[in-house]
Parts: sequence; C-alpha cells; structure tokens
Amino acid sequence: MFEHFEVNISTLDRKRMVRVYLPKKYDENKEKNYPVLYMHDGQNLYKDEDASYGMSWGISDYLDKSDIEIIVVGIDCNDGYKRLDEYSPWSSSEMRNIFAPELDGIGGEGKQYVEYIVNELKPFIDEKYRTIPNESSMAGSSMGGLISTYAACKYPNIFKKVVSVSSAYWFTQEEIEQLIKDSNLSSIEKFYLDVETNESSGSIDSLRYIESSESVYSLLKEKVKDIKFVIAEGAVHNELAWRERVPAIFKYLFE
Repeated sequence: MFEHFEVNISTLDRKRMVRVYLPKKYDENKEKNYPVLYMHDGQNLYKDEDASYGMSWGISDYLDKSDIEIIVVGIDCNDGYKRLDEYSPWSSSEMRNIFAPELDGIGGEGKQYVEYIVNELKPFIDEKYRTIPNESSMAGSSMGGLISTYAACKYPNIFKKVVSVSSAYWFTQEEIEQLIKDSNLSSIEKFYLDVETNESSGSIDSLRYIESSESVYSLLKEKVKDIKFVIAEGAVHNELAWRERVPAIFKYLFE
C-alpha cells in the first residue's frame, strides 16, 4: 500500500514528493507499530514506471512477499546537479571540474537536507503513521549513500541502521573520512555498505569506487559493532544491480 504527498523542504525552500510504502497488513492490525526506513531517490524505489531510468529497486514487491514489516519513506531527489548539491554536505571544486565546470561548485546543501528530515519529516511521519519512533534507519545509493553515512555520523541516536550502496564517497572523500573519525558511532546497530567491480560515474572508474569504499570501511569497522562490507563482482552502477541485493540487505538489517 502506498501514499504519496508533497512536502516543502523548508531548510532549502523546495517542494518535493514523498512516497510512503506501508506493510500489506498495516490496516488489519490497528495496534501494531512499525520501524521506519528513510530512503533517498524515492522515485526509483518501488515501481519501474516511476523510476528515472525505467528501472527500480523493486522494494515494495520484495517486502510484499517477505515477512519483514517496515514502513519505507522515499524522498524524491532533485533534478540534475541539484541532486548532487542536496546529497553532499560539502561543496567540491574537484567534482565541479568533472561534472559541471561552468558552476561555482557542486554540493554543500546536504546539512540542510538532513536537518529537514530529522526535524520536520520524521516528526511528521511519526505523527501520521503508526511508527516506532526510536527505530529509524536510512539507506541510499551512490550520492544517497554518502548522505546516509553523513546522517549516521551526525544523528547516530536516530538512524541506528544504515545502508550505503555503491557509495560515492569519492565526491568528498577527505571530509566524510574526517567526520567518521570525529564521530561516536557506538549507538549504530548495523551498517551495510557495498561497491561493484564494474561501475563508473563519468570519469570516476570502478577502481576509484572500490578504493574509496575500502578506505571508508577501514574507518567504520573500528567504530561500528556490526558492519557488513560487500564487493559485488561484475555488478554495475544502476537500480537493477541494486535490486539483486535488496533481499540480502533487508535480511541483514531487519531479520
């Protein structure tokens, strides 16, 4: 069961669609409350016809057939380079040169984006739906993985389970690594991250993806008591590849 509604990201003064998946038995047991998973690129999570490139994670299909009962809150991404702005807390001059040299910089709005989720969207979801407020998780892919890791570092007592798929840590490698070093992540219950051996983004090749994620993992494993790092052989950088890993990710997180 789905509910869609538009919100105003007040910290950035932008409208955005939010897509909520509710467990198939949500209306049957009015006394039951559910954990919540917050995810980025919401349009790509459930149905191929809604997805940016015609392929989705297929999360709703998987959950409808599984015994895992959670609420998933998908926040649509912004268009074009504004997606990169919102999914990175830090501006990157190097990435500007790679993606859009005509711009002054790319990134730098992630702090405001996460603050909106924590201070406005989460309280709204907890009031509107039967949630377990202290059981919130966050997941994302590529730049969505970067911003999920940032959120875990900034709000480890809120997002206690975290997923970072095909992580674009290379976007601001130094900054995210320093944040991890400076953060107390003892309250994080589970952290999943992975990288593919055949993925790329523009001039960023698979080797840089792998080395970038390995470097972050080496820091996280010293901070998080239950962490899983997967190198997916032969997989590419798209939603169909991530769909293949959905069962393993959700079982690790929620079973």
